[in-house]
Formats: sequence, C-alpha cells, structure tokens
Amino acid sequence: MVYLENNSNLELEMTPGAAQGHGARGDVAGGNFGELRLLEGFSKRRESQKLQQNAPAEPGPCVIHADGFGPVRPEDGHSFSVVNILKGKTNQSNITERSPLLRFSQDESMTYITVHDPNYAGEGEAWETSGVDVEKRFRLGSEVNSLSLSRSASSEKHDPLDFSLNLKLISNVKCCFKISKVACMFTIVVLCSLFFSMYPDRDNPWRMLAVSSTESFSMNMTDFRDNALLKLQVGGPFTGRMVDPTNQEFILVQVEQTEEVGSRRRRGQQVIHNWTIPLHSERNDQVLVTKTFEMLSSGPVVVTVQAFLQDSAVVPLSLTHQALYVNVETQVAIAAFILTGVYVLIIFEVVHRTLASMLGSLAALAALAIIGDRPSLVTVVEWIDYETLALLFGMMILVAIFSDTGFFDYCAMKAYQLSRGRVWPMIMILCLIAAILSAFLDNVTTMMLFTPVTIRLCEVLNLDPRHVLIAEVIFTNIGGAATAVGDPPNVIIVSNQALRKEGIDFAGFTGYMFLGICLVLATSFPFLRLLYWNKKLYNKESSEIVELKHEILVWRQTAQRINPASREETAIKCLLMQKVMNLESVLRNMMKTFQREISQEDKNWEQNIKELQKKHSITDTVLLVKCVSVLAVVIFMFFLNSFVPSIHLDLGWIAILGALWLLVLADIQDFEIILHRVEWATLLFFAGLFVLMEALAQLQLIDYIGVQTALLIKAVPEDQRLAIAIILVMWISALASSLIDNIPFTATMIPVLINLSQDEDVNLPIKPLIFALAMGACLGGNGTLIGASANVVCAGIAEQHGYGFSFMEFFRLGFPMMIMTCVIGMCYLLVTHIGLGWNL
Repeated sequence: MVYLENNSNLELEMTPGAAQGHGARGDVAGGNFGELRLLEGFSKRRESQKLQQNAPAEPGPCVIHADGFGPVRPEDGHSFSVVNILKGKTNQSNITERSPLLRFSQDESMTYITVHDPNYAGEGEAWETSGVDVEKRFRLGSEVNSLSLSRSASSEKHDPLDFSLNLKLISNVKCCFKISKVACMFTIVVLCSLFFSMYPDRDNPWRMLAVSSTESFSMNMTDFRDNALLKLQVGGPFTGRMVDPTNQEFILVQVEQTEEVGSRRRRGQQVIHNWTIPLHSERNDQVLVTKTFEMLSSGPVVVTVQAFLQDSAVVPLSLTHQALYVNVETQVAIAAFILTGVYVLIIFEVVHRTLASMLGSLAALAALAIIGDRPSLVTVVEWIDYETLALLFGMMILVAIFSDTGFFDYCAMKAYQLSRGRVWPMIMILCLIAAILSAFLDNVTTMMLFTPVTIRLCEVLNLDPRHVLIAEVIFTNIGGAATAVGDPPNVIIVSNQALRKEGIDFAGFTGYMFLGICLVLATSFPFLRLLYWNKKLYNKESSEIVELKHEILVWRQTAQRINPASREETAIKCLLMQKVMNLESVLRNMMKTFQREISQEDKNWEQNIKELQKKHSITDTVLLVKCVSVLAVVIFMFFLNSFVPSIHLDLGWIAILGALWLLVLADIQDFEIILHRVEWATLLFFAGLFVLMEALAQLQLIDYIGVQTALLIKAVPEDQRLAIAIILVMWISALASSLIDNIPFTATMIPVLINLSQDEDVNLPIKPLIFALAMGACLGGNGTLIGASANVVCAGIAEQHGYGFSFMEFFRLGFPMMIMTCVIGMCYLLVTHIGLGWNL
C-alpha cells in the first residue's frame, strides 16, 4: 500500500474548511504538503476491498477513488486517453495520514484517493465546472510519460490509436537520444581506459650522479627508433625555471645528436642543444626541472652534464630520460582537443561539471600513455593541489557551523537597512566590500562568507540571487588583483627571487597594481549597471507566488523521475501530476488577483526593517561568539602568513586547524549534518581540474603558448615592440586564464618573459611584461565559470541552496566584464609604461 506519512504529526482533514485555514496554497488538508512523503512499498495483492459506495460499481477503467467520490465510466461520455480522473467532492473528514492512496477491488479495478480539494481552485471557480482544469485532466495521460502534447478542443473527436502512436513515437525519440548520448560517452570512456591500460608507467630508473667544476657526467643513449622527442628530468638544488643573471653558478646539460643527410657519402652534422639550469645559492632545496628535445634521427644521443661553480664543491643530481612518440605540435593539438571537449560538456550541460573534469582528466592521461609518458598513480596524486582542497574543506566546515547562528540572516537585514531599501546601492555596497576583502583575503574565503549572506538577503527582498552572486564574484576577482596576496598569480610573481632582484617586490608591486585596479573598479560599477539594465533582479511576483512555483517545480521533477513499469507506478505518477495540476490551478488564480507591482525603491522600507528585525535575529549567541573568535583568528593567521615567513603554516593548514578548533568549541554531536553541508562535488571538481591542467601542461600546451607569445613579440618592429608586447601578454594571459588554470600559466610565463627581456635582440624591460601578465591572469578569471576558483565555489554553494547558475549564465555577464576590465587595464599599462615611462 501507499500512504501519506506526516513527520510533523499534523492533523489532516480532507474538508473544505481545511483549505480556508491554509489560504490559497495547494497543500493537503490544511497541512504543509512539504512535510508529507510518499512511501512506496506496494504489496502484490491485498485482500479484495469493496468500493465504498452505496451502489455496486461495474467493472471499468476507474483509477481514482475515495470516500464520497463516484467512479468515472466510459459510458459517462468522458473518453480519456490513458486514465480517467475523478471529479466530485468528499463528504467525510476522517482521512488521516495512514489512509491508503491505492486500493484494489474485486472487479480488478485499481483505485486511489485524490490529493485535490475543490476549494483550492479559487473563489467562484469549482473544480467540476472549470473547463481549463478539465482540459488539464485530459492531458494527464501524456504527463504520465513525461510529455507535453497539445490536444484538440473536443476530446470525443480524438483518435485514441493516433494519440498512442504519437506518444510512443516521441517517447522513443527521446529515449534514443538519451541512449545515444550515454552510449557515445561510455564508448569514449572505455576507449580511453583501454589506451591507458595498454601502456606501462614510466619505468626508467633515476640515475644518481655528482658533478663539480672538474668532473662532468656523460651518458650515451641508443636505439630510439621512431621516437620524436627526448624528455629529460633533472633533480637538484636549483632555483627552478627562473634565470638569475647575477648568479654565476649553474649546471649545463648538453644533448648531442648526429643529423641525417640525404647523401650517403656525406657525414651527418653534429647538433648540440644546450640547457642551462641555475643553482640555488644555499643549495638546500631539491627542485625537479623538465625539458624536451626534438629527435633528429634514430641515431645515438649523447647527454653531458657539466657544473660551472665558483669553488670545488660537488653538486649531487638525479637524472632520468623518457622517449616520446609524438612531436610537440601533435601533443598541443591533442591537448587543445581534450580541453575543447571538456568545455563542450560543461557549456551545454551534457554532464555535471565535476564529471566533465574527471572525464577530461581520464582522456588527458590516456593521451599521455599513448605518447609514451604515462604517469604513475603516485605522480597523478601529487599533481593535486592539496593546499587548495584543504583551504576549501576547512572553510566549508567553518561556514557550515557559522550558518547555525543566524548571523547570515542578521547581516542580510543590516545590509537592507544600510541601503534604505534600494536595490542597486545595496548591490554596489556588497560588491565593494567583497572587492576590498578579496584584496587581503583569498578569493575563495571571501565568497564562502558572502554567498550565504547574499542568498538570505535576496530571499528577504524577493530578489533573484543568481545575478547578485555573479556580480559579487566578478568584483571579488577584480579586487584580488589589487595586492600581492590577493590572487595566487600575484603571490607567484612576488615570491620569485629573480623578479625581486629586478625591483618587483611586495610594496612596489602592490602600489602599482592597486592604482590600476582602483581605476578598473571605478569604471566597472557603471558598466555593471549597464549590463544589468534589462535584467530582472526582482522576482515580479510576491514571495508566496515564488514559493508556490518552486513547489510546483519540485513535484514535477519528482514525477518525471518515475518511469512507469507497472500499474502501481503509473498510478503514483498520476497522483503526483494531479498534485501539480492542482497547484498550477492555484497559481493561475493567484496571478490573476496579484496586482501590486514592486518598484525599484521600497517605500515601506522602515516598516519592513521592523518586521525583519523580529524574524531575522541571532539565534545562538554563545555559538556566534565562538564562531567569530575562531574565524577572526583564522583570518588573522591568513594575514600573518603573507608577511611573517617564520610561520610555517600554509593557508590549507590554517583552515583545517580553524575547523578543528571550532568543532571542539561548538561541541558538535551530529557530525554527519556538518559533513552533508560540505560541497563534495566542488572538491572533486577541483581535484579533477588539477589533474587535467597538469596533464595538459605535460602535453606541452602551456609551454607552447609561452613560446608562440615570445615569437610574436620578436617579430614586431623594435620601435613598437614594447607596446605590442604589453598588449599581447595582457590579452593572451587573460584569454588563457579564462580557459585554463592561471597558476601553472603564470609559473610558465615568468621564465619566458625573463628570458625575453634578457635577449639582446629584443631589448625589453621586464616590469611592463610582468605587470601585464599579472593584470591579464587575474582579470581573465571572470571570462568563464571555471576561470577562477571563486567562481566554482560560489556556483557550488548557490546550487546547494537551489539557486545554481549555469556556464552560459555566468559567461553572458562575466565575459563582457572581463573584456571591459582588460581594456581599462591595458590602457593603464600603456599610459604608465609607454606614455610616462614607468619602466625602471
């Protein structure tokens, strides 16, 4: 049997009076239907039950029954397509939450009670006489199959056979499309899995060697056959990939090979590739560096390692090599194809973005296996940035506990009071505060704190939270570019030792970027107002109508998830769709009577403030004090970590420790509730994204972008080279950062730009190029939904609250804002470096 279960112990009555007590809502029997759950668990057959009517009923296709309701027969003139819907009023009020929804009678007919009360249809419009509702009930057969078909005005003239054929045809088309999509994706996954499993991991052992000023190392490698590239990995006390011109100590790796010529009489030409790796002055950090060399022939290759030192010290090194079967251009093409496929899955919402990142990671790993560079499981796990994941997890725990105090509702009320009921001043205030905080805090932390407050504020003001959240996250990314600690690319730039010797330190970098970002912010606010000119920020209906629409959507989605395979499931789907039709009838009548238009300025904001103060206050003061104390310590540690090097705690450790402190102080007993609020899908998305981006870097995609940028700059005439270089670096960084992670891109571009500035044939200062890189990498995060971590975190939290926004919704607002901000940033760079000559 199927029952209605009432977890709130409400007294249910199916009487007209119950509807009057509940207002114009379509809830069952005066109770909140959201508290009711349909419990499935049919028995095969119960004992035969008699129809509860005075007159015996003839066998027929009656599917709905309740006390006081009469079954509908074909001879009554109502020829419904799939099911016959009961009409009538109930006279009994003893139906409780244990009343069965489905019954079986002796005449093989199936009956269930209706969830409809005729009084819910609205004033002066009975269910029996409503032509629109009769038309709705005629369509119920198509709703059972999750279809929406138009019907003719007269149901008696409709051919049941044609109707069934149309239903079957459309249902088959939808089913074929879904099966084709799943089959194609499954085929791709299986092929990637097969390719990945056909090739072994990199099994070349590491060679341990020691070189000095007097002793070098030489290695002869033969039998390369048709390999296209030679990949060398060297580990030692290096400064990384940065070139320090003042450092006179370095390691020189020479790769020598004989180039084949067309004539057999001529000897092959010796080609030598030099690779210079600067040594760290203290020589205490082991850094792994990688470089690939193009194979000219299948002949032997000689690798020589020499050390150029100022003393007779010995430098320990580790060396390994790997032969690759595909050249650089092919690898870049494969990486671009994989990245495009991931974006197609995300943009068109074929699958969830988390699954899209995981599929892209699998495809990239399969590509690495095919070219002969398959990483081991340990290596893939090391690609994941656990500091970022720890930061996200710790802050999610803090915000989850913080939300139980009522603090977010209180902040929403205060923001409404500060804006005096005006929407755009309130949005500007929120965006400005978010930009200021993100200049000193991590962008992810800022959005974790702001997103719940914004959602509650929008619910109070009957606003659509999605547009407000997108505006906030855009200004968060803009504000993060203002300081050296606001965005990860800035942190990478300032922490580089070679750039510090060029005069790019914390104070100088922050001062220059802060001035430019202030100019960008000043022009972003009016442009944001222009972008939102035709956007409907307000929900134009009352909060009751909005809530009723949400309820209709939930019931419809629940019904669509049922694929009828038996009479019982068909009946349940009919019951749910009847509930949807009842609520839609209520919604139509509410829309007819709703005349009040909400203006952009709330005239009764003072009265609303008093009402909000009564409803939205702090619910747990003791817990609030604990949360504020722990959060203040965590934020203070974030600041201290950027300025005090003696604190050996990364941002991830600080967030994890703060979460542990608060869990102990708050004395959390039901730990599962806190874990349910953690955005596990967001964490998995970032893990998959880290693997995907590192695999694309292994496929030479990021290095290829850097090399091509340098070649474009060298091809420009010398008198225009600086201006063109600033424009190219700025826009390539912005577009690349909107598509791929800006952290590996920034780390790759820094040595490219340093080497470019040190090239005597180019003759460019380093500061304009680095500032253009920082401006483009930070502002480019607004281009797409996955362009910045804060975007994904905000979308995940909003989706958890029922207000998720898609890739295209963010793109339509974020990409124009990125273009405008990059234009302003480019003008600022050109004026200061070309016009004013701030190059030293």
